[in-house]
Amino acid sequence: MTERVDTLRTIETPEGVELTLRVAGPVPRAMAWVVDGFLRACGYVLVGFGLAFLGDTGTGLFLIVLFLGEWLYPVGFEVYNKGETPGKLLFGLAVVHDDGTPVGWNASLLRNLLRVADFLPFAYLLGILSMLISRDFKRLGDLAAGTVVTYRRGIFRAQQLPAAAPVPAPVPLRLDEQRAIIDFAARSEEWTQERVEELAELLTDLSGAEGEAGAKRLYGLARWLQGSR
Repeated sequence: MTERVDTLRTIETPEGVELTLRVAGPVPRAMAWVVDGFLRACGYVLVGFGLAFLGDTGTGLFLIVLFLGEWLYPVGFEVYNKGETPGKLLFGLAVVHDDGTPVGWNASLLRNLLRVADFLPFAYLLGILSMLISRDFKRLGDLAAGTVVTYRRGIFRAQQLPAAAPVPAPVPLRLDEQRAIIDFAARSEEWTQERVEELAELLTDLSGAEGEAGAKRLYGLARWLQGSR
């Protein structure tokens, strides 16, 4: 139900490949935030009981844990778990850069540090107003960091690929690289053969071939990335 009020965003890469993102609205993001808040609260209670017997030392340690939990919990999960905190994972959401690439340390730190501004004057009022005004439902932290929250399952489109024997990737590929290869294969029929071969030339190091042969190997790699074996 929550996806119906959200929107699709199409991003064109410098290579002319289009990626489609389904931007998440305030409601699913709020639900994910509640889940993450509940998990942190449970953790604080458990740690508090464990440190209660240490007196003032325990209080000091608890304050350190509280600080780290509030500021590093979301950043750590976003950077090391493909943009997903446990709450976002539960609702199929992920934080990515505006161009669809995985979020990095700088962007994640900035967007989470600015939660203080989003909270003003109370109850995240400024952040909610920012999301309602923004075309991509961005709070202030997202605007400053150049990030957007999307549905994870909406990042890839259902695509028909040219017939080709699946070819395994010779090296590990980032998520954005996988998307670019799949979209290249899916859109190849819209371009002239010359344009296809021109784009394929950019990836000769990956395909190990040039011209038409290189394009066909990229088709095979795209099919392998989509699960064909």
